[in-house]
Amino acid sequence: MESSATLLSSRETFMMKVLLPVIWIGAFTAATVGLFLSPDSWHSAQGGAVDPETKWTFLTITIVGGVFIWWTCVRLKRVRMDDHALYISNYAKEIVVPLANVAEVTENRWINIHPVTVVFHAETEFGSRIVFMPKVRWFAFWSSHPVVDDIRRAVARATGRGPGEGGTPNAGGTHP
Repeated sequence: MESSATLLSSRETFMMKVLLPVIWIGAFTAATVGLFLSPDSWHSAQGGAVDPETKWTFLTITIVGGVFIWWTCVRLKRVRMDDHALYISNYAKEIVVPLANVAEVTENRWINIHPVTVVFHAETEFGSRIVFMPKVRWFAFWSSHPVVDDIRRAVARATGRGPGEGGTPNAGGTHP
C-alpha cells in the first residue's frame, strides 16, 4: 500500500457503495414481499385495507430503484493516486494501475455525486473502466470537478505527453 498516494475518491464512498444499497434495497424488498405475502397486515392512512395496486407500485419502485442504485452506487471504487499509478479498491481488493494505462477521464455532471469514469487502454482486474465518486464540493453543482484535470495532468506527466496528445486523457471532459 502506497502511503504517499493521495485519496481522490470521497470518504463517503463506502456508505454509498455498501450501506445505502443494502438498506434501501433491503427495506423496499422487505416491504414489497410483505405486501404480496401478507397484504392484510398493511393499513392505509385511514385505517382501512391497502389498495391492491399498492403491491405492484412497490414492486416497480423496488426494481427501478434497485437498478438505479446498483448502477450509480455499487460499482463505485475507492481511488488513490501518486506520481506513477492509480490505486483502485472495491474494499475487498486493491489493484495498482500505472498512469500510462489511463486512456480517458470523464465525469457526469448531471448526477449529484459527479461520478468520474476512468477508461483504460488495457483491461484491469476491475474491467476496462472504473467509476468513483470524487470528494464532495459544496455549491459547485455544474462545474467540472478538479480531480478530473488532476488525473489528466498526472497521466500527461507519467507518459511524457501533453493532455490531448495521441491517446492521452480526454480533454473534453464530461459525459452527458
